[in-house]
Amino acid sequence: MAFRRRTKSYPLFSQEFVIHNHADIGFCLVLCVLIGLMFEVTAKTAFLFILPQYNVSVPSADSETVHYHYGPKDLVTILFYIFITIILHAVVQEYILDKISKRLHLSKVKHSKFNESGQLVVFHLSSVIWCFYVVVTEGYLTNPRSLWEDYPHVYLPFQVKFFYLCQLAYWLHALPELYFQKVRKEEIPRQLQYICLYLVHIAGAYLLNLSRLGLILLLLQYSTEFLFHMARLFYFADENNEKLFNAWAAVFGVTRLFILTLAVLAIGFGLARMENQAFDPEKGNFNTLLCRLSVLLLVCAAQAWLMWRFIHSQLRHWREYWNEQSAKRRVPAAPRLPARLIKRESGYHENGVVKAENGTSPRTKKLKSP
Repeated sequence: MAFRRRTKSYPLFSQEFVIHNHADIGFCLVLCVLIGLMFEVTAKTAFLFILPQYNVSVPSADSETVHYHYGPKDLVTILFYIFITIILHAVVQEYILDKISKRLHLSKVKHSKFNESGQLVVFHLSSVIWCFYVVVTEGYLTNPRSLWEDYPHVYLPFQVKFFYLCQLAYWLHALPELYFQKVRKEEIPRQLQYICLYLVHIAGAYLLNLSRLGLILLLLQYSTEFLFHMARLFYFADENNEKLFNAWAAVFGVTRLFILTLAVLAIGFGLARMENQAFDPEKGNFNTLLCRLSVLLLVCAAQAWLMWRFIHSQLRHWREYWNEQSAKRRVPAAPRLPARLIKRESGYHENGVVKAENGTSPRTKKLKSP
């Protein structure tokens, strides 16, 4: 199974070989794990890679339900889904983005940004649908008080834990993809910023047992990012199409306000009124004043940084726009050529014949010689 058409071969295990065949290598490793499911000796180890671990039967009103909590074995599961994400990344790049970019004939800079936005559009769209389904089925939207009630939320439903594991796997896979995709050095710091930002927030919500609040915040953030990267794709297809950018600019500020409001409401007011305010890592309780202030400070600082970058970007775009408009006004108009004067004969024309004003012919008659 080859994901890329190669015109020449590279030395085995060389740098170019790994770059051009990293998806095939990942597919082989995933296939080995799947083959391990077929044998009783290795099945237990294979399930360690595929399924979430640390399942616990929790008694409910009707019967017992299976929930999960986190632990060190989650790193093995995340590693397996990192390879799954690398394979899916290569499939989207090879069979969708490369075919579209060939028709658009983009420059190298725009081609790199097109690939980035294309990958993130697919990821954000699937994450928004998945996250919305989880939030609705678990009842977090209909009951906002569940975001902080019964804290700590140590025991997670299967779909909630699996969602967090896949999210961590995706953003961890984005780090080696900077090398595999040969991202330009100028773009690496910017991409590292938002990759690390997502990793810190997702891992923090997962480890501090704030998974319910994290789901709502991710749903808001991913919806805004999906709109932004979709606007970039439409812009690369047609540079005159900037309507989606205007819609994203309006949604961006509202999203920042909602995220800050929910964070302050759930952490600053909800958890502050809970009775169990003791630091107990064994029970997963981090509901202390210091932890709450640290989480709020992190969320507020991230939102303020994003808002500052947004305002700075909008001011730069407006400045460039007005400079272009002023430059167009300063361009002097092209001088008009004087109209050619047509020398007309005296008199007037009647049926194509020039006649004098008194009815005689304006032409001088030749005098006959005597």
